[in-house]
Amino acid sequence: MEKDNKRRKIGLIINPIAGMGGSVGLKGTDGDIFKKAIKMGAKPITPDRVRSLFSNIINKDKIHLLVAPGNMGANIIKDSGIDFDIIGDINQETTAEDTKRIAKLMKQQNIELLIFCGGDGTARDIHDAIGLSIPVVAIPSGVKMFSAVFAINPRAAAEIVDKFLKETVEIQENEVLDINEESFREGILDSRLYGYLNVPKVMNLIQAGKDGSKVGRSIEENKREIAQHVIENLEDDTIYLLGPGTTVKAITDQLKLTKSLLGVDALYNGKIVGIDLNERGILKLLSKHKKAEIIVSPIGGQGFIFGRGNKQLTPKILKKIGKNNIKIVATEEKIKGLKCLRCDTGDFKTDEMLKGLAKVIIGYKEELIIEIEC
Repeated sequence: MEKDNKRRKIGLIINPIAGMGGSVGLKGTDGDIFKKAIKMGAKPITPDRVRSLFSNIINKDKIHLLVAPGNMGANIIKDSGIDFDIIGDINQETTAEDTKRIAKLMKQQNIELLIFCGGDGTARDIHDAIGLSIPVVAIPSGVKMFSAVFAINPRAAAEIVDKFLKETVEIQENEVLDINEESFREGILDSRLYGYLNVPKVMNLIQAGKDGSKVGRSIEENKREIAQHVIENLEDDTIYLLGPGTTVKAITDQLKLTKSLLGVDALYNGKIVGIDLNERGILKLLSKHKKAEIIVSPIGGQGFIFGRGNKQLTPKILKKIGKNNIKIVATEEKIKGLKCLRCDTGDFKTDEMLKGLAKVIIGYKEELIIEIEC
């Protein structure tokens, strides 16, 4: 095919295993953990995320893609109608080295923009390969995604690509974080600054980096006040699915119960009946009990209540429980830094269900109304 000179040369690299550990509660797929995820019934999520991106790009005719082979790119976009060439070779069982090698080849081919689909681990691989030499658009598809390089969701990523194609967009350096997955699986958030990637500066379409929980007497008192309010309003014979984070954990601390810090646990009639549950375990509990609620806290700095760090709470579970049975808790310190709350469940209908005004418990008998955007 003769190439149109007006087409912009853009790279595409997909991490085919990114995010597969989420629904089964494995908190990542670094190393060989993805094999365990597959045995537990996990399915690839990146193909749908990438298709969502390209179905929402308006200026497809202005793109000529250089894509990685097979399930790292070509297999996903071959029927998209977008002009593309395949570049490089990959192993049958893809690794981080495939990502780095393909990214370097794309850099040599003078791409103007690199789109990648994955999580924090993929962002680190891209950083190692190209540094700050090429701007990137990152489609969020991992489990954690605490780095500040990811678009809010695939639709936002599409909007960023369109803006890049239509006009001169300012570029800024955003942080890539290194999250220790082994510590994360043990309930410890061990993170450090790994480096930076250049991203198009488009307000409200790129997620912020995760804020750490601030430690101080007033913050801890605020968490205890929230916990007391929640405890006084717990109902009998109701399964409460408790999301990750210190604000939610304050509830079980006050009840003198053990909860995983970074997992989803279940509380029923004053007892913990499930620790660090995956989707299958949650659905099993829901099948036994008629009444269920979810208690979650947004990620500091980002505002995500679903789709980051709690992918065990899948669209299937969220639809089953319903928006009216979701309690959101957050300290005043955390909520005042957020313009809105966000969700990115991977399912458009679920995101639409969650959108709109929501109450956030910010203290004892104190609530705040805030918008949920997706």
